[in-house]
Amino acid sequence: MNGYENLVATLALTMGSSWASGINLYAALLILGLGGATGNITLPHELAVLENPFIIGAAGVMYLVQFFADKIPGVDSISDALQTFVRIPAGVMLAAGAVGDVSPALEIAAGILGGGAAATSHAAKTGTRLMINTSPEPVSNWTASISEDLMVVGGLWTALNHPILFLILFVIFIGLAIWLLPKLWRLIRGLLVKTAQFLRIMSPPAAAEAASSREDGKSPRHPPESSDGY
Repeated sequence: MNGYENLVATLALTMGSSWASGINLYAALLILGLGGATGNITLPHELAVLENPFIIGAAGVMYLVQFFADKIPGVDSISDALQTFVRIPAGVMLAAGAVGDVSPALEIAAGILGGGAAATSHAAKTGTRLMINTSPEPVSNWTASISEDLMVVGGLWTALNHPILFLILFVIFIGLAIWLLPKLWRLIRGLLVKTAQFLRIMSPPAAAEAASSREDGKSPRHPPESSDGY
């Protein structure tokens, strides 16, 4: 493999591992760990630790937990919120390890890019799941969860076997995410406001005015009655 091919392969593994971690970290760890342990994937020295049976076992247990949690409406969004503190840092570490033995500056740069890729894919997944949860039936959650797992498997396979194709698809994904995330955020914000009002966490303006009147010791205002009784 010449220098150009090695650079492309390294870049694809760096972006692929961090992108996948933002969607399903434990599936990504399982694929890389099992692939490295069986000799089907040649991991950089810094990621060879993923081949350890204990890490593979831990990733497998957590994958099973997340597999079932992802199928339950509401629970999947709570899980995604908690996973924010795991997926993005893991994306940083996977990206930094994927570049191999390079200078500290390149490792930091790779970590920054990897953290951005993980944050983008995580935000896209979390926002989409929140919108899906407005549907009253669970089938859409199952479909989304299984599709995400297939995306991780297919994405990592493409990154390892067809790095140029993966990088092209990755750029398309980033472009779609930049276009989609603001729209998702507006929809999600409206949904959260409506939910908060329904749960009376936020009071409607009329209720707030009535509460303010009670605090001032005044009764709610009524239209004045005319002197002739009409």
